[in-house]
Amino acid sequence: MKLVMNPKQFDVLLLENLYGDIISDLASGLVGGLGITPGANLGTQCAVFRVRARLGTRTSRARASANPTALLLSATMLLRHIGEDERAARIEKALNAAMADGSAKTRDVGGTATTAAYAKAVIARL
Repeated sequence: MKLVMNPKQFDVLLLENLYGDIISDLASGLVGGLGITPGANLGTQCAVFRVRARLGTRTSRARASANPTALLLSATMLLRHIGEDERAARIEKALNAAMADGSAKTRDVGGTATTAAYAKAVIARL
């Protein structure tokens, strides 16, 4: 409940897998949905950067308007993890610019862009 009412009070949440999964879904809903939230599982020996699969996206129409923001943000997390901070920053800057002017907003976040249009908008800003 505190996470929903005042999420800024938390810097880090350390949870077991099941609870982490539930809380990450909740947090994704607070910021716009699974389509825009990246994910990482960090260990002492390895790291996995991921995008949560969205249910109900099996139709060709849904695939044509999928939001790749989570994919790009997970990729930038991976780049930072391996010390490629400058490349990560370039991608994030291009993504933020395209989102700000609306050219990369897909249906799930109130826009009309297709996945292809989203990609073109971000690439144009790189």
